[in-house]
Amino acid sequence: MNKKILVVDDNDVILKTISLRLQGAGYDVITARDGAEAVAAARKEAPDLVLLDISFPPDVGGVQWDGFRIMEWFRRMGSEKKMPIIVITGGEDVQDRARAISGGAVAFFHKPLDHDDLLKMIRSTLGY
Repeated sequence: MNKKILVVDDNDVILKTISLRLQGAGYDVITARDGAEAVAAARKEAPDLVLLDISFPPDVGGVQWDGFRIMEWFRRMGSEKKMPIIVITGGEDVQDRARAISGGAVAFFHKPLDHDDLLKMIRSTLGY
C-alpha cells in the first residue's frame, strides 16, 4: 500500500508539479487549495504526511487561513495529530521558519523546491 501525501498550496502549477513528482516516486497524492479543503481532506483521507504552503491569499468571506492556522487545525484533530508536516513556502522570513518548526513542522523548504532534497526528506520522515 502506497503512502498518502496531502499537498496544500493555492498555486495550481505547484500542486500539479509536486503531485507528478510524488506520484512518479510511488506516493498517492491528495491536493487541497485552501485551509478548509486541507482539513476536510485530512479528515477523510488520513494522509501519512502533509506538504503545506504557509502563504495563502486573503479569504473573501470566512476564516482567514494561512499555513500556521492549518497546522493548528491538524494538531486539534484526532488521529491526524501525528501527521508529519513539511512546510513549503516562497517566503524568506526567518520568523516563519521558527514559527513553523515550533508549530510542529518537521522540515521547512523554500520555493522553488529542490525536488530531490524534498523526496529525501519525505522518505526519511516516513521511515524508509
